[in-house]
Amino acid sequence: MQFTRHKRRRAPSVIIVSLIDVLLVVLIFLMVSTTFKKVETALRITMPESKQAKPGAADPKAVVVGVASNAPYFLFGDQRVTLDRLQKELAAATQTNPQVTVTIKPDRMAPVGEFMKVLDAAKAANPGDIKILAEKPGRE
Repeated sequence: MQFTRHKRRRAPSVIIVSLIDVLLVVLIFLMVSTTFKKVETALRITMPESKQAKPGAADPKAVVVGVASNAPYFLFGDQRVTLDRLQKELAAATQTNPQVTVTIKPDRMAPVGEFMKVLDAAKAANPGDIKILAEKPGRE
């Protein structure tokens, strides 16, 4: 004997709005609690090797120009610069001191074309001397 009828049950509905709210709170929590990676300002340059490299004292008055292996390729001191700004900085340095030494510090994997642009910019500034840094083989 069956006194009650079987009621047809509805499928449970999922409330999407409350799920979005919970996910948003979790996302905000993760963003706030995550530690961010510090950006290094210094570049590590691996200089090319040369059997003819000579040890020399660092000239404190020298202008150091670096050629990196990735864009932007040019470094004036420790700052990444464009080619136009590099040319202006070199011209300003030679106007201040016409006998200034420009030292070019290329990376081993730097493109040759970018190195030649720096060399041309240094020659156009007409400094007292242009030097290119290299390391002796086997030195790390």
